[in-house]
Amino acid sequence: MSEGGSAMAERNVRWGILATGGIAAAFAADLVDLRDAEITAVASRRRDSAEAFAERFGVERAYGDWESLAADPDIDVVYVATPHSAHRAAAGLCLEAGRNVLCEKPFTLNVREAEELVALAREHDRFLMEAMWMHCNPLVRRLKALVDDGAIGEVRTVQADFGLAGPFPPAHRLRDRTLGGGALLDLGVYPVSFAQLLLGEPDGIAARAVLSEEGVDLQTGALLSWDGGALASVHCSIVGGTGVTASVTGTRGRIDVPSGFFHPDRFVLHRDGRDPEEFAADPADGPRTSLRHEAEEVMRALRAGEKESPLVPLEGTLAVMRTLDAVRERIGVRYPGEAVTTAA
Repeated sequence: MSEGGSAMAERNVRWGILATGGIAAAFAADLVDLRDAEITAVASRRRDSAEAFAERFGVERAYGDWESLAADPDIDVVYVATPHSAHRAAAGLCLEAGRNVLCEKPFTLNVREAEELVALAREHDRFLMEAMWMHCNPLVRRLKALVDDGAIGEVRTVQADFGLAGPFPPAHRLRDRTLGGGALLDLGVYPVSFAQLLLGEPDGIAARAVLSEEGVDLQTGALLSWDGGALASVHCSIVGGTGVTASVTGTRGRIDVPSGFFHPDRFVLHRDGRDPEEFAADPADGPRTSLRHEAEEVMRALRAGEKESPLVPLEGTLAVMRTLDAVRERIGVRYPGEAVTTAA
């Protein structure tokens, strides 16, 4: 079993990296820059890939299988960076071995798998968090605080989009059903998470999509509704680049995020009867693409003895997965091994 928070408070937090793709490399690069973190080991199903990653980032141990990483007693927390179709297996293996886990988004393929991981974390008394870095971003946290404090009144609408221009060939992971391909899980998770960060889980969901020959969504639009009268319009695409913008409108104003809403460099607050106010990212927080904030939140929580993060609570992750399941049920996207109906 991993040591408790009091022991970790006196030394660096020791990370294991499971998988060696682009997001794993980006996370490792940010960990290297944190003075209170160290990468103890990396694992891949291909030993040569793990060894190359270890050499690149100065990691002592390189494993050619996941099981060895999960069993390593010198690891405090594992960052799972596999394709999301493997999140359930990889994160579950680590939790059962007594490791704490930070698992990339989308958390799993569906809510059933997500619930299984949460149950495993609680059974083994381990920390578990989805790597929804947007929720840990200082500027997004400032935006949420302004909304929560009533800066724009009661929220009435949220709009958010995330689209990539492509084109992606049929063999690309974004179009591979066996890897959980499609726009919704890879990109749409951000607009949905943004809307639910501000409004909670929706009461109503309507959706339409354009599907590929492989049976994944090329672009999806969804309208989320709340019994209190709020609406959210979310869109994702792998066939057209969008502005990746967001807007939150309330009864007394509006907040616009002009680009990169899930890792913004600025947003503009429009309050009725006042001049617009611009809020900019603090250069001291690092590049807008930095993943350091979610790593710092994990380490803070581990040292405090917490089993989940208040910034990315497990119930919030499950709520987003329920919405994604419901959208997929409405647009007719299912992955191998899933039941005919994934959501009511």
